[in-house]
Amino acid sequence: IRGCMACYKCVEKKNRRCAVDNDIVNSCIEKMIAADGIILASPTYFADMSSELKALIDRSGFVARSNGDMFKRKVGAAIAVARRGGCIHTFDSINHFFFISQMIVPGSDYWNMGFGRDKGDVEKDTEAIGTMRILGQNMAWLLKKIAG
Repeated sequence: IRGCMACYKCVEKKNRRCAVDNDIVNSCIEKMIAADGIILASPTYFADMSSELKALIDRSGFVARSNGDMFKRKVGAAIAVARRGGCIHTFDSINHFFFISQMIVPGSDYWNMGFGRDKGDVEKDTEAIGTMRILGQNMAWLLKKIAG
């Protein structure tokens, strides 16, 4: 996924699409529009989210803000995973996207992060599993309240 080029075609066309149409971003935008809740998760590289998630956030965020704040009042949750550190900055960066998009962010009993280096390691992080379970419960409760 390439980053946003600031071509402003989404501002000009207002068709809920990114002008760059040779990757999955427009498909992701369609799914985000259709969803009541959005969970964005990332591994942590050098104390920040992956470049792919950053590109998705930049491009979908630009399209959303250019088309009447399409993600406004949707529920959003951030999750970060790292080998050892940097999760808080990753978690915060994802949440900045939710807040500037006027989304509603549920909490849990701790930061939504897990630790592990190899594939499957995070599944052994029992504290993270418990945090995600509570996050899921809180997100489901909030979505039901919003739906009325």
